[in-house]
Amino acid sequence: MNPTALIRHVLPFAVSLLAGCATHLPPVDADRPALIAERYTTTPTPVDNIDSVATWTAANGQVWLIASAKDVDQLVVFDGDSGANLRRIGQSGTGPADLDRPNGLMVIDDLLFVAERDNHRVHVYALPEFESLGVFGADLLKVAYGVWVQKRADDYEVYVTDSFQLPDGNPPALAELDQRVERFVVHRDGDTVSARSLGHFGDVSERGALRWVESIMGDPAHGRLMIAEEFMPVGSTLRVYDMDGRYQQQDLDTRHFEGQAEGIALFACDDGNGYWIATDQRDDGNRFQVFDRVSLRHLGSFAGRKTSNTDGIHLRMQASPSFPAGVFYAVHDDQAVSAFDWRDIAKALALRERCAP
Repeated sequence: MNPTALIRHVLPFAVSLLAGCATHLPPVDADRPALIAERYTTTPTPVDNIDSVATWTAANGQVWLIASAKDVDQLVVFDGDSGANLRRIGQSGTGPADLDRPNGLMVIDDLLFVAERDNHRVHVYALPEFESLGVFGADLLKVAYGVWVQKRADDYEVYVTDSFQLPDGNPPALAELDQRVERFVVHRDGDTVSARSLGHFGDVSERGALRWVESIMGDPAHGRLMIAEEFMPVGSTLRVYDMDGRYQQQDLDTRHFEGQAEGIALFACDDGNGYWIATDQRDDGNRFQVFDRVSLRHLGSFAGRKTSNTDGIHLRMQASPSFPAGVFYAVHDDQAVSAFDWRDIAKALALRERCAP
């Protein structure tokens, strides 16, 4: 979502009530993010309206960077090391193999999960062929936006954000916001998938409610779900829920989000340490805010030289020929994807380059 149009029409309310643990955070210097040069930006395609990104590694070691192109109902596949355009997947429609405004993406194992906003469902593909294995959720989801998946013993647990709104664009009454995230368990059986509902959740208090929701990411090691609240009149931020959908009475400090809190990424080490990264989406140049994984303390921010108006982000920690310590991807202005060498970010903000010493 572009924050500029919203700001012109809605006056923000005071955000201090939702600042969470703000008293424990250092003063914000929002005007001095570390400036990081993009290693590449893919060729812009304004007609696509790119939203979210994910990666997958082919058997030959080639990294595929997959992006959702909302306005053309397709998935765009780039070479993750060079940014070269490799192929397009999908066609418009409501059939079982079609797409209608694909939005959130997640790759796990050899499966690609795609949240389709206007087909109000989640589509599952098998990689590398992009074989459609089926869809689920159409009987429950209204406006599917973001998706996050975790592996269970023999299946997958899927969280899908559902950002249905009133006809005037405002969020529903608090009592209806208990349906902001739908949960499913998905089982693959050969070339098909089946799903069953695990229910829905969403806090209905003034402080914990999810009024405009899209991005979601989990950290099972710390029992946390980070969910982006984009409704700026109450202060855009990431809200902290547990894995069962209970609000933890904690948010990331709204002072770090002058625009909308958008894409979420996690640098996760096996020792439990790492970093959360969240987009402060702005037309005049994003700030990517970095927080400690454990304490959620703000550690600093960075910005690209030209990357702006970012929706989705993705952090790939694995090495590749072009990015020996990993790569951070960010959508640029709805029409391209920028790649940042993680070594550049780590050096600028004094972060770990790798998990291992």
